[in-house]
Amino acid sequence: MKRILVVGGANGIGLSIVTTLSKRSTTETIYVVDKAPLQEQYKNEKIKSFIFDLTTNDYSFFDQFADIDSLMITAGFGKLILFKDLDESVIAQSFNVNTIPVLRLIKRFYAKLESQEDFFCGVMVSISGFMSSPFFSVYSATKAALKIFIESVNVELTKSGSSNRILNVSPGNIQGTNFSQGETDLNILRPLTNEIIQHLENKDDLFIPQYEEVFKHVLQRYHDDFRKEGLHSYDYKLKKLTSQ
Repeated sequence: MKRILVVGGANGIGLSIVTTLSKRSTTETIYVVDKAPLQEQYKNEKIKSFIFDLTTNDYSFFDQFADIDSLMITAGFGKLILFKDLDESVIAQSFNVNTIPVLRLIKRFYAKLESQEDFFCGVMVSISGFMSSPFFSVYSATKAALKIFIESVNVELTKSGSSNRILNVSPGNIQGTNFSQGETDLNILRPLTNEIIQHLENKDDLFIPQYEEVFKHVLQRYHDDFRKEGLHSYDYKLKKLTSQ
């Protein structure tokens, strides 16, 4: 991983990946693309930052990154809210930020994925894409679409003879990000960041942080009775909301 494009790299886990990789002697260039500017304190000679709105129709902007050997997509947003209280405009906006850009970007760099040369590619998805998630219905739908897309394309890559894969990173709640109106804390994010980079370099196709400790049991409960687990998830999120 010498020339990396991080889409959504101006804050949160994307920023943590950027700062971690920039400290490596083997890293040549990191391109950061985000709708928000990269703060001055994180800039250095290896990082080149660009401002771009992923809802833009014309993606020819990304043609300038033809030299990359790695692509990490971390852009996305969500908010705990009941579907009935969600403004209709957020439905289209959610898919236009969380889902469609991923498909478009992977399509643009697909020749690199399918080639015999190493190309490292990862997407921040979510554990909510694996199960019903009340209060996160639309967000979960955007992530469920990514889950199936990634699994499907990875089969196509396998059949093509390429060793490259798309890594689905599907965490639960990540501490140290501004996803839930918090602030980015790189110290908190560092352990998870190192794990993501390791899985990316291994060309793994799935990484669920805290799988053995938490989500193995959650996913099993969901598999056994998705209705019951959905009700449990509703109560858990309601308690979380009322405690804020």
